[in-house]
Amino acid sequence: MIHEVDEALRLLLAEAGLPERGVEVVFDAPTRDLAARRTAPTVSVFLYGIREDTGRRQSGTVAEHDADGVVVGHRAAPRWFELAYLVTVWTNRPQDEHRLLAEVLQCLTAVDSLPARVLTGTLAGLGLTVGLDIAGRETGLPSVADVWSSLGGELRPSIDLRVLAPLPGARTPAGPPVTDGLVVRVEDTTAADTAGTDTAREDAAPADGTGRRLRYQGGETPGPDGFAAPRQRPLPPGRRQRGGAR
Repeated sequence: MIHEVDEALRLLLAEAGLPERGVEVVFDAPTRDLAARRTAPTVSVFLYGIREDTGRRQSGTVAEHDADGVVVGHRAAPRWFELAYLVTVWTNRPQDEHRLLAEVLQCLTAVDSLPARVLTGTLAGLGLTVGLDIAGRETGLPSVADVWSSLGGELRPSIDLRVLAPLPGARTPAGPPVTDGLVVRVEDTTAADTAGTDTAREDAAPADGTGRRLRYQGGETPGPDGFAAPRQRPLPPGRRQRGGAR
């Protein structure tokens, strides 16, 4: 899921025309090493924190269907995580950095969620909204000042971007659907005790072991509807069909 969010952010920034102007989008940490080896204006989208949104946690499973509507598996409910990104720009002059940072900010605030056209993999398959937010509240993740201090670099203008994305749950495959009707076979076990005598029951099981089909008369199979199929039932003595003659 994390790499799919990275790719979605890259595609979203690419739609703003940054690659056409020679601006690179990387996911490296904004350190002095990045500044030393870059060869073009660069936008760094650095992932520095991951936190689960426990308020969205759910239980249960969701059925998955194929093109014919048949259940092929069950997937646990997704769990939601907040991904914190530190977005910075790197150019040769502060004025150019501020201009480029403003373009990136305009791109990220133009939408409240990642458009479906930039989602790939499991994010596209789930069909859930992946929210975007410019952080302005405390959520338990490290502060931007702490991040810069940990990186060992000097503080720079940056955008604290938060992405709320679902992590797919574990999938359990389902067995094949039942397509055959129910058939019940019986066998008269008393036939063996009366073998060789004239007192064997007339309704004993056939010798070929095929048994007898219950509740179906004159049919080889119960049909596609199984025991739910309509059938004629003999009436008890003295009863008549509704609407029939006495």
